[in-house]
Amino acid sequence: MRRFRIGGEVYEEGAPDLQAALANAYARTERPLCLCREPGCPMYIARIGDLHLIKRMPLSGGGHDPSCDSHESPYELSGLGALMGSAIQLDPQSGMAALKLDFSLSKTGSRAASVPAGQSSASVTADPRRMSLRGLLHYLWHEAELTVWTSRWAGKRHWWNVRWHLLEAAGQMTVRGGLLADIVFVPEPFRAENRQAIEHRRNAALAAALPPKSGPRKLLVLVGEVKEIVPARSGQKLVIRHLPGFPFIIDHALHRRLQARFEKELSLWGSDSSSHLIAIATFGLNPAGLAIVEEVALMVVSENWIPYETVPEKRLVDALARLHEKSVKGLRYDLQTDQPIANALLQNRDEPIALFVVPAGSDETYEASLQDMIANRPEMGAWTWRVGDGEMPALP
Repeated sequence: MRRFRIGGEVYEEGAPDLQAALANAYARTERPLCLCREPGCPMYIARIGDLHLIKRMPLSGGGHDPSCDSHESPYELSGLGALMGSAIQLDPQSGMAALKLDFSLSKTGSRAASVPAGQSSASVTADPRRMSLRGLLHYLWHEAELTVWTSRWAGKRHWWNVRWHLLEAAGQMTVRGGLLADIVFVPEPFRAENRQAIEHRRNAALAAALPPKSGPRKLLVLVGEVKEIVPARSGQKLVIRHLPGFPFIIDHALHRRLQARFEKELSLWGSDSSSHLIAIATFGLNPAGLAIVEEVALMVVSENWIPYETVPEKRLVDALARLHEKSVKGLRYDLQTDQPIANALLQNRDEPIALFVVPAGSDETYEASLQDMIANRPEMGAWTWRVGDGEMPALP
Protein backbone atom coordinates (compact mmCIF):
# COMPACT_ATOMS: atom_id res chain seq x y z
CA MET A 1 0.00 0.00 0.00
CA ARG A 2 1.56 3.30 -1.09
CA ARG A 3 1.73 6.23 1.30
CA PHE A 4 1.69 9.92 0.40
CA ARG A 5 2.56 13.08 2.27
CA ILE A 6 0.08 15.86 1.49
CA GLY A 7 0.66 19.07 3.39
CA GLY A 8 1.72 17.97 6.85
CA GLU A 9 -0.27 14.70 6.86
CA VAL A 10 0.48 11.17 5.65
CA TYR A 11 -2.23 9.16 3.89
CA GLU A 12 -2.35 5.55 2.73
CA GLU A 13 -3.49 4.97 -0.83
CA GLY A 14 -6.85 3.52 0.20
CA ALA A 15 -7.59 5.96 3.04
CA PRO A 16 -11.23 7.19 3.02
CA ASP A 17 -10.14 10.80 3.55
CA LEU A 18 -7.54 10.75 0.76
CA GLN A 19 -9.90 12.17 -1.89
CA ALA A 20 -10.75 15.19 0.26
CA ALA A 21 -7.06 15.85 0.90
CA LEU A 22 -6.29 15.55 -2.82
CA ALA A 23 -9.10 17.93 -3.74
CA ASN A 24 -7.72 20.54 -1.34
CA ALA A 25 -4.15 20.03 -2.59
CA TYR A 26 -5.36 20.23 -6.22
CA ALA A 27 -6.98 23.60 -5.50
CA ARG A 28 -3.69 24.80 -3.95
CA THR A 29 -1.61 23.30 -6.84
CA GLU A 30 0.38 21.41 -4.22
CA ARG A 31 2.42 18.36 -5.11
CA PRO A 32 1.99 15.19 -3.01
CA LEU A 33 5.10 13.22 -2.08
CA CYS A 34 5.24 9.46 -2.60
CA LEU A 35 6.90 8.00 0.50
CA CYS A 36 8.30 4.87 -1.11
CA ARG A 37 11.63 6.57 -0.46
CA GLU A 38 12.64 9.39 1.85
CA PRO A 39 12.36 12.35 1.70
CA GLY A 40 9.67 11.54 -0.87
CA CYS A 41 9.22 11.66 -4.65
CA PRO A 42 7.13 14.58 -6.02
CA MET A 43 3.91 13.58 -7.82
CA TYR A 44 1.10 15.57 -9.40
CA ILE A 45 -2.67 15.45 -9.04
CA ALA A 46 -4.99 14.85 -12.00
CA ARG A 47 -8.75 15.24 -11.90
CA ILE A 48 -11.29 13.20 -13.82
CA GLY A 49 -14.79 14.35 -12.98
CA ASP A 50 -15.04 14.39 -9.19
CA LEU A 51 -12.19 11.90 -8.80
CA HIS A 52 -8.61 13.00 -8.07
CA LEU A 53 -5.69 10.75 -8.98
CA ILE A 54 -2.04 10.88 -7.98
CA LYS A 55 0.21 10.49 -11.00
CA ARG A 56 3.94 10.15 -11.53
CA MET A 57 5.84 13.20 -12.73
CA PRO A 58 7.33 12.81 -16.24
CA LEU A 59 10.57 10.83 -16.32
CA SER A 60 10.68 10.49 -12.52
CA GLY A 61 10.04 6.74 -12.31
CA GLY A 62 13.67 5.87 -11.64
CA GLY A 63 13.53 7.79 -8.35
CA HIS A 64 10.85 5.51 -6.89
CA ASP A 65 11.55 2.30 -5.01
CA PRO A 66 11.39 -0.80 -7.27
CA SER A 67 8.43 -2.10 -5.24
CA CYS A 68 6.43 1.09 -5.87
CA ASP A 69 3.78 1.17 -8.61
CA SER A 70 5.32 4.43 -9.86
CA HIS A 71 8.75 2.89 -10.40
CA GLU A 72 10.20 2.72 -13.91
CA SER A 73 13.05 0.54 -15.04
CA PRO A 74 16.08 2.15 -16.73
CA TYR A 75 15.30 4.11 -19.89
CA GLU A 76 18.28 2.51 -21.64
CA LEU A 77 16.28 -0.73 -21.93
CA SER A 78 13.98 0.93 -24.47
CA GLY A 79 14.26 3.53 -27.20
CA LEU A 80 13.54 6.24 -24.63
CA GLY A 81 17.15 6.21 -23.44
CA ALA A 82 18.43 7.57 -26.76
CA LEU A 83 16.11 10.60 -26.53
CA MET A 84 16.70 11.57 -22.90
CA GLY A 85 18.55 14.85 -22.40
CA SER A 86 18.34 15.74 -26.08
CA ALA A 87 14.93 15.35 -27.71
CA ILE A 88 13.38 15.19 -24.21
CA GLN A 89 14.58 17.66 -21.58
CA LEU A 90 13.10 17.66 -18.10
CA ASP A 91 12.73 20.88 -16.10
CA PRO A 92 13.39 19.76 -12.50
CA GLN A 93 11.61 22.80 -11.09
CA SER A 94 8.31 22.49 -12.92
CA GLY A 95 8.50 18.78 -13.68
CA MET A 96 7.57 19.52 -17.31
CA ALA A 97 9.20 17.68 -20.19
CA ALA A 98 10.27 19.94 -23.09
CA LEU A 99 10.21 18.11 -26.44
CA LYS A 100 12.20 18.79 -29.61
CA LEU A 101 10.45 17.46 -32.69
CA ASP A 102 11.74 16.60 -36.15
CA PHE A 103 8.44 17.50 -37.86
CA SER A 104 6.75 20.83 -38.44
CA LEU A 105 3.74 22.23 -36.61
CA SER A 106 3.07 24.87 -39.24
CA LYS A 107 2.68 24.91 -43.00
CA THR A 108 3.54 27.55 -45.59
CA GLY A 109 1.65 27.42 -48.89
CA SER A 110 -1.36 25.38 -49.87
CA ARG A 111 0.20 22.17 -51.14
CA ALA A 112 2.15 19.45 -49.40
CA ALA A 113 5.80 19.22 -50.32
CA SER A 114 7.01 16.29 -52.36
CA VAL A 115 9.19 14.19 -50.05
CA PRO A 116 11.15 11.09 -51.10
CA ALA A 117 9.85 7.93 -49.44
CA GLY A 118 13.00 7.34 -47.41
CA GLN A 119 12.80 10.80 -45.87
CA SER A 120 9.04 11.05 -45.44
CA SER A 121 7.28 11.93 -42.23
CA ALA A 122 6.32 8.28 -41.94
CA SER A 123 9.96 7.23 -41.57
CA VAL A 124 11.80 6.92 -38.28
CA THR A 125 14.43 9.51 -37.53
CA ALA A 126 17.99 8.51 -36.72
CA ASP A 127 18.69 11.85 -35.02
CA PRO A 128 18.34 11.43 -31.23
CA ARG A 129 18.31 15.21 -30.80
CA ARG A 130 14.77 15.35 -32.17
CA MET A 131 11.74 13.13 -31.85
CA SER A 132 9.84 11.69 -34.80
CA LEU A 133 6.07 11.59 -35.05
CA ARG A 134 6.08 7.90 -34.10
CA GLY A 135 8.46 8.67 -31.24
CA LEU A 136 6.00 11.25 -29.92
CA LEU A 137 3.17 8.69 -30.05
CA HIS A 138 5.30 6.19 -28.13
CA TYR A 139 6.24 8.81 -25.55
CA LEU A 140 2.63 9.85 -25.03
CA TRP A 141 1.61 6.21 -24.64
CA HIS A 142 4.42 5.61 -22.15
CA GLU A 143 3.76 8.71 -20.03
CA ALA A 144 0.01 8.01 -20.08
CA GLU A 145 0.95 4.63 -18.52
CA LEU A 146 -0.93 2.83 -21.27
CA THR A 147 2.03 0.44 -21.55
CA VAL A 148 1.20 -0.93 -18.08
CA TRP A 149 -1.12 -3.91 -17.67
CA THR A 150 -2.40 -6.48 -15.19
CA SER A 151 -5.16 -9.02 -15.76
CA ARG A 152 -7.22 -7.36 -13.00
CA TRP A 153 -7.91 -4.55 -15.51
CA ALA A 154 -9.42 -6.86 -18.14
CA GLY A 155 -12.47 -5.26 -19.72
CA LYS A 156 -11.91 -1.95 -17.90
CA ARG A 157 -9.76 -0.02 -20.39
CA HIS A 158 -11.86 1.80 -22.98
CA TRP A 159 -11.35 4.74 -25.33
CA TRP A 160 -12.66 7.28 -22.83
CA ASN A 161 -9.92 6.48 -20.29
CA VAL A 162 -7.28 6.03 -23.01
CA ARG A 163 -8.16 9.55 -24.17
CA TRP A 164 -8.14 10.99 -20.67
CA HIS A 165 -4.70 9.56 -19.83
CA LEU A 166 -3.26 10.78 -23.15
CA LEU A 167 -4.47 14.32 -22.56
CA GLU A 168 -3.19 14.27 -18.97
CA ALA A 169 0.23 13.16 -20.23
CA ALA A 170 0.25 15.86 -22.92
CA GLY A 171 -0.46 18.42 -20.21
CA GLN A 172 2.93 17.63 -18.68
CA MET A 173 4.83 18.29 -21.93
CA THR A 174 5.81 21.44 -23.77
CA VAL A 175 6.69 22.04 -27.42
CA ARG A 176 8.37 25.31 -28.41
CA GLY A 177 7.30 26.92 -25.16
CA GLY A 178 3.62 25.94 -25.30
CA LEU A 179 1.70 23.05 -23.79
CA LEU A 180 1.49 20.01 -26.04
CA ALA A 181 -2.07 19.51 -24.75
CA ASP A 182 -3.08 22.75 -26.49
CA ILE A 183 -2.32 21.33 -29.93
CA VAL A 184 -3.19 17.64 -29.45
CA PHE A 185 -6.63 16.58 -30.65
CA VAL A 186 -7.91 13.26 -29.25
CA PRO A 187 -11.57 12.69 -30.22
CA GLU A 188 -13.98 12.18 -27.38
CA PRO A 189 -16.23 9.09 -27.35
CA PHE A 190 -19.12 9.66 -29.73
CA ARG A 191 -22.72 9.23 -28.62
CA ALA A 192 -25.47 9.92 -31.14
CA GLU A 193 -27.74 11.46 -28.52
CA ASN A 194 -25.02 14.04 -27.72
CA ARG A 195 -23.97 14.65 -31.32
CA GLN A 196 -24.63 18.39 -31.40
CA ALA A 197 -22.71 19.13 -28.19
CA ILE A 198 -19.82 16.87 -29.22
CA GLU A 199 -19.51 18.53 -32.64
CA HIS A 200 -19.63 21.97 -31.02
CA ARG A 201 -16.70 21.02 -28.73
CA ARG A 202 -14.85 19.52 -31.69
CA ASN A 203 -15.24 22.67 -33.77
CA ALA A 204 -13.95 24.77 -30.88
CA ALA A 205 -10.93 22.48 -30.46
CA LEU A 206 -10.12 22.63 -34.18
CA ALA A 207 -10.56 26.39 -34.62
CA ALA A 208 -6.81 26.93 -34.25
CA ALA A 209 -6.23 24.85 -37.41
CA LEU A 210 -8.31 27.12 -39.64
CA PRO A 211 -6.20 28.90 -42.28
CA PRO A 212 -5.26 32.49 -41.40
CA LYS A 213 -5.67 35.38 -43.83
CA SER A 214 -1.89 35.51 -44.22
CA GLY A 215 1.22 33.76 -42.95
CA PRO A 216 1.88 30.09 -42.18
CA ARG A 217 -0.96 27.78 -41.25
CA LYS A 218 -0.94 26.26 -37.76
CA LEU A 219 -1.09 22.47 -37.57
CA LEU A 220 -2.61 20.33 -34.84
CA VAL A 221 -1.68 16.78 -33.82
CA LEU A 222 -4.32 14.07 -34.11
CA VAL A 223 -4.16 10.92 -31.97
CA GLY A 224 -7.01 8.55 -32.74
CA GLU A 225 -8.05 5.02 -33.59
CA VAL A 226 -8.25 4.20 -37.29
CA LYS A 227 -11.56 2.81 -38.50
CA GLU A 228 -10.57 2.55 -42.15
CA ILE A 229 -8.55 4.15 -44.94
CA VAL A 230 -10.67 4.35 -48.08
CA PRO A 231 -10.46 6.04 -51.50
CA ALA A 232 -11.81 9.55 -51.86
CA ARG A 233 -12.48 11.43 -55.10
CA SER A 234 -9.03 12.90 -54.69
CA GLY A 235 -6.60 10.96 -52.51
CA GLN A 236 -7.66 8.83 -49.55
CA LYS A 237 -9.87 9.33 -46.50
CA LEU A 238 -8.45 8.45 -43.09
CA VAL A 239 -11.57 7.64 -41.07
CA ILE A 240 -11.11 7.90 -37.30
CA ARG A 241 -13.41 6.24 -34.79
CA HIS A 242 -15.66 8.59 -32.80
CA LEU A 243 -15.54 11.15 -35.64
CA PRO A 244 -18.45 10.19 -37.92
CA GLY A 245 -18.72 12.39 -40.96
CA PHE A 246 -15.35 14.06 -40.34
CA PRO A 247 -12.66 12.37 -42.48
CA PHE A 248 -8.99 13.33 -42.71
CA ILE A 249 -7.76 13.68 -46.29
CA ILE A 250 -4.45 12.09 -47.36
CA ASP A 251 -3.05 12.85 -50.80
CA HIS A 252 -1.90 10.05 -53.10
CA ALA A 253 1.83 10.61 -52.54
CA LEU A 254 1.60 10.51 -48.75
CA HIS A 255 -0.69 7.47 -48.93
CA ARG A 256 1.88 5.56 -50.99
CA ARG A 257 4.60 6.42 -48.46
CA LEU A 258 2.33 5.43 -45.60
CA GLN A 259 1.64 2.03 -47.14
CA ALA A 260 5.34 1.41 -47.73
CA ARG A 261 6.62 2.60 -44.34
CA PHE A 262 3.87 1.01 -42.24
CA GLU A 263 3.20 -2.13 -44.27
CA LYS A 264 3.95 -4.25 -41.19
CA GLU A 265 1.54 -2.37 -38.92
CA LEU A 266 -1.23 -2.45 -41.53
CA SER A 267 -0.82 -6.21 -42.05
CA LEU A 268 -0.81 -6.93 -38.30
CA TRP A 269 -3.97 -4.88 -37.83
CA GLY A 270 -5.65 -6.51 -40.80
CA SER A 271 -4.91 -10.02 -39.50
CA ASP A 272 -6.22 -9.58 -35.95
CA SER A 273 -9.77 -8.34 -35.49
CA SER A 274 -9.29 -7.65 -31.76
CA SER A 275 -6.38 -5.24 -32.28
CA HIS A 276 -6.61 -1.47 -32.76
CA LEU A 277 -4.65 0.73 -35.17
CA ILE A 278 -3.59 4.09 -33.72
CA ALA A 279 -2.77 7.03 -35.98
CA ILE A 280 -0.83 10.14 -35.06
CA ALA A 281 -0.89 12.86 -37.67
CA THR A 282 -0.26 16.55 -38.13
CA PHE A 283 -3.12 18.27 -39.93
CA GLY A 284 -4.69 21.60 -40.73
CA LEU A 285 -8.03 22.72 -42.07
CA ASN A 286 -8.45 24.07 -45.59
CA PRO A 287 -10.81 27.01 -46.35
CA ALA A 288 -13.67 24.54 -46.86
CA GLY A 289 -13.16 23.13 -43.36
CA LEU A 290 -11.71 19.78 -44.50
CA ALA A 291 -8.92 18.26 -42.39
CA ILE A 292 -5.79 17.82 -44.55
CA VAL A 293 -3.08 15.46 -43.25
CA GLU A 294 0.50 16.64 -43.64
CA GLU A 295 2.41 13.85 -41.84
CA VAL A 296 1.27 10.57 -40.32
CA ALA A 297 2.53 7.52 -38.42
CA LEU A 298 0.82 4.32 -37.24
CA MET A 299 1.03 1.99 -34.24
CA VAL A 300 -0.83 -1.28 -33.71
CA VAL A 301 -2.06 -2.15 -30.20
CA SER A 302 -3.73 -5.19 -28.66
CA GLU A 303 -7.32 -5.36 -27.44
CA ASN A 304 -5.98 -4.00 -24.12
CA TRP A 305 -4.32 -1.08 -25.97
CA ILE A 306 -0.79 -2.47 -25.42
CA PRO A 307 1.51 -1.75 -28.41
CA TYR A 308 3.23 -4.54 -30.32
CA GLU A 309 5.37 -4.71 -33.47
CA THR A 310 5.49 -8.38 -34.56
CA VAL A 311 3.55 -11.63 -34.25
CA PRO A 312 5.98 -13.04 -31.63
CA GLU A 313 5.72 -9.82 -29.62
CA LYS A 314 1.91 -10.09 -29.80
CA ARG A 315 2.19 -13.59 -28.30
CA LEU A 316 4.25 -12.17 -25.44
CA VAL A 317 1.75 -9.33 -24.90
CA ASP A 318 -1.13 -11.85 -24.83
CA ALA A 319 0.70 -14.06 -22.33
CA LEU A 320 1.44 -11.09 -20.05
CA ALA A 321 -2.20 -10.00 -20.25
CA ARG A 322 -3.19 -13.19 -18.41
CA LEU A 323 -0.89 -12.53 -15.44
CA HIS A 324 -2.09 -10.97 -12.19
CA GLU A 325 1.37 -9.42 -11.97
CA LYS A 326 1.88 -5.94 -13.45
CA SER A 327 3.86 -5.81 -16.68
CA VAL A 328 5.22 -2.82 -18.59
CA LYS A 329 5.59 -2.95 -22.36
CA GLY A 330 8.86 -1.57 -23.75
CA LEU A 331 8.66 0.71 -26.81
CA ARG A 332 11.11 1.31 -29.62
CA TYR A 333 10.54 5.06 -30.14
CA ASP A 334 13.03 6.01 -32.87
CA LEU A 335 15.40 3.03 -32.65
CA GLN A 336 15.78 0.91 -35.76
CA THR A 337 14.61 -2.71 -35.69
CA ASP A 338 18.18 -4.04 -35.78
CA GLN A 339 18.75 -2.68 -32.26
CA PRO A 340 17.48 -4.69 -29.25
CA ILE A 341 15.14 -3.38 -26.59
CA ALA A 342 13.54 -4.96 -23.53
CA ASN A 343 10.19 -5.90 -25.06
CA ALA A 344 8.55 -5.93 -21.62
CA LEU A 345 9.37 -5.72 -17.92
CA LEU A 346 8.14 -7.49 -14.81
CA GLN A 347 9.26 -5.05 -12.13
CA ASN A 348 7.21 -5.31 -8.91
CA ARG A 349 9.30 -8.13 -7.45
CA ASP A 350 12.54 -8.54 -5.53
CA GLU A 351 14.45 -8.98 -8.78
CA PRO A 352 12.88 -7.13 -11.73
CA ILE A 353 13.01 -9.11 -14.96
CA ALA A 354 13.54 -7.76 -18.45
CA LEU A 355 11.90 -9.81 -21.22
CA PHE A 356 13.66 -9.94 -24.60
CA VAL A 357 12.26 -11.28 -27.87
CA VAL A 358 15.11 -11.91 -30.31
CA PRO A 359 13.90 -11.95 -33.95
CA ALA A 360 14.71 -14.94 -36.11
CA GLY A 361 17.80 -14.32 -38.21
CA SER A 362 19.36 -11.74 -35.87
CA ASP A 363 23.05 -11.23 -36.59
CA GLU A 364 26.09 -11.18 -34.33
CA THR A 365 25.93 -7.41 -33.88
CA TYR A 366 22.39 -7.68 -32.53
CA GLU A 367 23.41 -10.49 -30.15
CA ALA A 368 26.41 -8.53 -28.91
CA SER A 369 24.26 -5.47 -28.21
CA LEU A 370 21.72 -7.65 -26.39
CA GLN A 371 24.38 -9.24 -24.18
CA ASP A 372 25.83 -5.81 -23.36
CA MET A 373 22.35 -4.57 -22.41
CA ILE A 374 21.84 -7.53 -20.06
CA ALA A 375 25.33 -7.27 -18.56
CA ASN A 376 24.92 -3.55 -17.86
CA ARG A 377 21.90 -4.27 -15.63
CA PRO A 378 23.11 -6.91 -13.13
CA GLU A 379 20.34 -5.88 -10.71
CA MET A 380 17.76 -7.26 -13.15
CA GLY A 381 17.03 -10.77 -14.31
CA ALA A 382 16.68 -11.56 -18.01
CA TRP A 383 14.23 -13.81 -19.87
CA THR A 384 15.04 -14.37 -23.54
CA TRP A 385 13.00 -15.88 -26.33
CA ARG A 386 15.02 -16.53 -29.47
CA VAL A 387 12.23 -16.89 -31.98
CA GLY A 388 14.38 -18.85 -34.41
CA ASP A 389 14.93 -21.57 -31.75
CA GLY A 390 11.26 -22.49 -31.36
CA GLU A 391 8.28 -21.89 -29.10
CA MET A 392 8.09 -19.18 -26.46
CA PRO A 393 9.60 -20.34 -23.13
CA ALA A 394 7.48 -20.25 -19.99
CA LEU A 395 7.32 -16.81 -18.42
CA PRO A 396 9.33 -16.38 -15.22
